[in-house]
Formats: sequence, C-alpha cells, structure tokens
Amino acid sequence: MKTAFHLYMDIPDPDVIFHGGYYYLITTTMHFFPGGEILRSSDLKKWEHYSYVFDRLESTPAQKLEADEHIYGKGMWAPSIRFHDGIFHVVFSSNDTHKTYLFRSDDLKSPWKRNDIKGFYHDPSLFFDEGKAYLVYGNTKVHLTELNEDLTGPKEGGLDRVIADDSGNPNLGFEGSHIYKINGKYFLFMIHSLRDRWRRVQAMYVSDSLKGEFTGGDIFDNDLGIRDSGIAQGGIVSGPEGDHMIMFQDSGAAGRLPVIVPFEWHDGAPVFDDEYTIEECEFTGLCGSDDFASGHKDFWQFNHESDLSLVKFDNGFRITTDKICRNIFHAKNTLTQKTLGSKCEAVVTIDGTGLKEGDFAGLSAFQGDYAFVGVTRDKSGLNAIMMSNTSTGGIWDLSEDDGLVEEKKAIEGDSLRVRVECDFTKDQATCYIETDDGIKQIGTTHDLHFRLDHFTGCRFALSCFSTEEAGGTAVFRNFLNLTTL
Repeated sequence: MKTAFHLYMDIPDPDVIFHGGYYYLITTTMHFFPGGEILRSSDLKKWEHYSYVFDRLESTPAQKLEADEHIYGKGMWAPSIRFHDGIFHVVFSSNDTHKTYLFRSDDLKSPWKRNDIKGFYHDPSLFFDEGKAYLVYGNTKVHLTELNEDLTGPKEGGLDRVIADDSGNPNLGFEGSHIYKINGKYFLFMIHSLRDRWRRVQAMYVSDSLKGEFTGGDIFDNDLGIRDSGIAQGGIVSGPEGDHMIMFQDSGAAGRLPVIVPFEWHDGAPVFDDEYTIEECEFTGLCGSDDFASGHKDFWQFNHESDLSLVKFDNGFRITTDKICRNIFHAKNTLTQKTLGSKCEAVVTIDGTGLKEGDFAGLSAFQGDYAFVGVTRDKSGLNAIMMSNTSTGGIWDLSEDDGLVEEKKAIEGDSLRVRVECDFTKDQATCYIETDDGIKQIGTTHDLHFRLDHFTGCRFALSCFSTEEAGGTAVFRNFLNLTTL
C-alpha cells in the first residue's frame, strides 16, 4: 500500500514544481501580506517556509483597510508557478483589482519583477510550449489563450479557444486548471463537483495538440478516508519520489488542506490505488513562537497590507491605532499565523498600559466566526474580555456586527496573559486568561466555521482596535505557539 501525505494546515490551491533537488509549492494567500508564499521540500513530507513573492500589490484603500474598505474573500487566488529559460514565473489573478499579475525572478528568494497581463484570468495555469506562452483558465468553460512575446497580454491573432466545458453543473463547473505536456501529449487537470451533491472531484482531459479536441473525464473521486468532501484541485509533479498529484480537501474551520497522492502512469493516464496509508507532513517555519525582540519571524503575515508607521518591534509587537472601527475585521496591522491541526494552542502577554477607553487588544482564533480574548479599557480601568462572532448573513457576507461580549471582568495591573485553544476535530475554540489564581476559561467554547466571507482557514491573530478614540497602543510580548514547542 502506497503512502499519501496530508498537510494539516490551510495551504489552498497548491501548484508545485521540482527544480534543483527540491519541490517548490506556491499557495493562495488571499488578503494576507506579504503574499504568494512558497514552501520547499526535498521529499514531499517535510516542508519549510521558503519565501514570499510580493510585499504588496496595488496598495488600494481596500487592501490597506482604510475607512471601512476591505478585500476579505478576495485578493490573490490560485497561483501558477513555472521555471522556464532560467527564470521562475508566478502568475495569479486578484479578485479585488480584477487584474492578472506576472512575477519573474532568477532566484526564489530574490526580488521579483512584476508586470500585468492585460485581462482577468480565473485560476490561470501558465504554460510554455515550442517557444510560445499560454494561459489556461476559466470557470465552467476552460479557455486556452496565447500570450504575446513580452507576456503582457493576449497575442493579437493568437490561439484563443475553449478546450473544456462543464456547463450545466449545478454545483461547480471546471476550474483550477493545471496543464502539462508529457510525452508529446497535452494533459489538462481540473476540479469540479459531482452534479448530484457538493463533492470535490479531479478531472483530466487530454489532446494530441493545442488545436485538437481535449477529451477525458473524472480520474480521482476519493476522500482517502480523511473527510467526506472529496480531494481535488491541483497539479502533478515528478521527482525523485516518483509521480504525485498534489490537491487539497475542504476541511472545515481549519481550511483547505493539501493531500499529496502518489500514482503511476498506465496507458497514458494516471492510475491511483483504492486505498493509501496516510502520513502527516512535518513543518519548519510555517508557524511558531516569537518574542518580537527586534522584528517578527517569516511565518507571520499581516491581515491586509500593513501600515508600518503604526507598528514597532522592540521587545514586543507594538500597535497604535489611527481610526475608529466597530470590530476586529477593520483593525489595521493585525498580525496572523496559520494554525496547525488537529489541535493547537497559543498564548501571549498583552500590555494594555497605552490603551484608551473603548480600545480592545487581544489574541483570537481569527476567521469570520472568531473567538477573541484580551483586554479592554473602560472608565473603570482595564478588563479581561472574551468576545465572539457568529455570522448570520450569507456565506459571502462579512459581518459588520460588534463582537458579542461573552464575559468581561476587571483585572489588576496593566498586563494579562491570554490563551486560545483550537480543536479542529470539533471546529471549536476556547479562550483562557492566566492570573495569580491559575488558568481559567473565559466566555464559552465557540463554534468556528469556514465561510467565504474570509475564504481562509482559522489563524491565530494579534489585534488592537479603537471604538471611541484613535491613538491607543497595545504591546504583545512572548508569543508562544504551544503546538510547535
């Protein structure tokens, strides 16, 4: 029985290449900055954070969380990574700007040069063939479009055609394209859903030429016993470990978790086993602890583009507010890191000396239906507080409600150590405070949900926001990710 690898972390839309002895995986990073995270592995089981492609995109008011604007559920989606003629290429579209971006570099850790590709291409797959470049993209109808020589837009008079069509699918038509040329044939891999219910299924279409007919069907409809939601949307990679298809699975509040499945080629098609042994991947540098002594570690990403004029790292992570907002979603400079399943917990000390009345500073299990524990200042002084949100609108709708205060109690002194535990076997988060009397739960255990308002898995997040007067400051010290210790 072969072994498939499972990554219990929100790493959606993986695209993978093998180059120079390593596998490189790029993932969707949505509204988090820096973006375009690249992971590296030598064996497909042990993965490490390697680099980011960009620090910022357009610096629009929405990307910067100015006023009440935001890009939740949008941002950078479904990147494609390729190595061609000595250059790494990364292509993706951004759903808030409705643009398509191409980044190029001769080193994955070096600065990337950017140009726009005219047009908006859903889930694009970049493809080089016989001196020409193409994008394969689309939802339901999958298109092939030839690019011009400088890769800035479609080639005038170039090849432009629909190569696969899943019209009439009531759930999800073809998308998430990945195209390759193997032994002279063109292989197109896509996700769609079963028509009678929502379930991820991987499809493959094949053609003898880019101008010929692509034919095929479903090749992988299996959840491997992990979770009954199907596994799909990804590409293939060949290396010293053999041939693998790297897809992902919808996995509740934890997010969309990659699954790496080995296969063999028979008669020009991938052949999978019915059953696999499942092993959890190992991680380095994808989440962890930080003392913020003089900066932050690379696994942290800001929720939306940061405003570093309001941030300082000096024996702690210091945030000052510059606007009034009603809830955590509009808090600038929220610092986040991915959670690691199936259970994880984190603690941090919050210094609220500089908070003003109506300010909140805390640690949260951060997504649309969040659980937040921290401190707030009112007329009586500093208080411990647990807040939560349960969204009541449509699955795409970001809640604009104030956080629900589940418990609030006065504390002595100006600082408080708080803790959040996440249990993704139940999709729940529980909050605690640490005092001289020990560790005590505050508020209720809160249900977490993956929703399309954020379109991301649950993260640990450090936030500070003002509801009455801007200019308050919070300091976060000695963050410990207890799962990684």
